[in-house]
Amino acid sequence: MNSATGLPSVEAIVIGASAGGVEALLSILGPLRAGFVLPIIVVLHLPEQRRSHLAEVFARRVSLPVQEASDKTPVVSGTLYFASPGYHLSVEQDRSFSLSLEDRVHHSRPAIDYLFESAADAYGPSLAAVLLTGANRDGANGLAQVKQRGGLTIVQDPQEAQVATMPQAALDIHQPDHILPIRGIGRLLVELERIAC
Repeated sequence: MNSATGLPSVEAIVIGASAGGVEALLSILGPLRAGFVLPIIVVLHLPEQRRSHLAEVFARRVSLPVQEASDKTPVVSGTLYFASPGYHLSVEQDRSFSLSLEDRVHHSRPAIDYLFESAADAYGPSLAAVLLTGANRDGANGLAQVKQRGGLTIVQDPQEAQVATMPQAALDIHQPDHILPIRGIGRLLVELERIAC
């Protein structure tokens, strides 16, 4: 715990978003500087039938290298990862990715809970988890799990979210460390990275 800011030293950031998530993510990730050291792993609910263009869209707009997470590859620092459509994404104990076709969670595959719960197990207190705008309850349980394992939990202020259901669902079951508007979340990630450097 860095006493000056009261923020922990984290090794990875996981983010979950659904409806309204692309805009929210661009606002948060767009300003991050080149050379940002932490890995950022994102599950964004998308219609499943088509290939995801998220990596291409974000690669043009953010300074970090962007990839679709692939099975068995290690989590590399300073990289932005997106879950592939149609697969659950989890982080294994050795901090590599695992893709699976297990049943949907909250009608979603990839599910935010799936990523958050596995990352909580892999990173424990050195994980920061962010839950953004969305129209379902996915992510609430996963966020509670991150908190239980000692990680840092951040929820977008439901009053500012394009769709408040998802952040509100998280607030219904636990008190996160931070409830912030998008700009505040972006600033917090910058602070977390500064401490980690």
